[in-house]
Amino acid sequence: MWSSSKGEKNTEARRKELLEKGYELFSDNSIEAISMRNVASAVGCSSVSIYRYYSSKPEFVVAVATWKLEQFQEKNRKRRPKTNFDGMTAAETFEFYLDSFLMMYKNNKDLLRFNQFFNVYVESEHIDADTLKPYNQMIERLREQFHNMYLKAEQDKTLRTDDPEEKMFSKTLHLMLAAVTRYAVGLVYIPENGFDAMEELEFQKELILEKYKI
Repeated sequence: MWSSSKGEKNTEARRKELLEKGYELFSDNSIEAISMRNVASAVGCSSVSIYRYYSSKPEFVVAVATWKLEQFQEKNRKRRPKTNFDGMTAAETFEFYLDSFLMMYKNNKDLLRFNQFFNVYVESEHIDADTLKPYNQMIERLREQFHNMYLKAEQDKTLRTDDPEEKMFSKTLHLMLAAVTRYAVGLVYIPENGFDAMEELEFQKELILEKYKI
């Protein structure tokens, strides 16, 4: 049960506890299956207490999604061979981008399951743009990184840019995310002797690289 102590530090600790427990419950069970009362019970507080932090379930779900993806992005940044992308060619940056999906599959299958549940929830509940704003702002930062890579490719000629930028971003994002998600949730053909998921995902990554690298 939460203590009655107050203060900014305690408020942030409670908020983090709610996000962590919400993520755990949503990714294990689906978002529709979990109520705010379930989350409150899991952390040992009342439903009223949660609503002091988040005014609605959609707002809470978006906060969970934004928080968890920001965590992944921070860990992913630490993989960079250089402190920033300025010292990398466009082709090197593009490969890093594709590898990010493989790392998500390798280390964060729970995040891929959650992301699938999140997309379904957003569509089924018709979540409005204002509620989605924190999540969309985070995604836009990723979009800006891709934009910078594309501009560099036009200069250093290590990637083809005959595909318009938006088309290239859409194709690569959807192909990689769809593939790692299907493997993460088990929506794949399983041969009698089994298979190596990472080998197959690497194969798709190499096909995309071959398509765009010069």
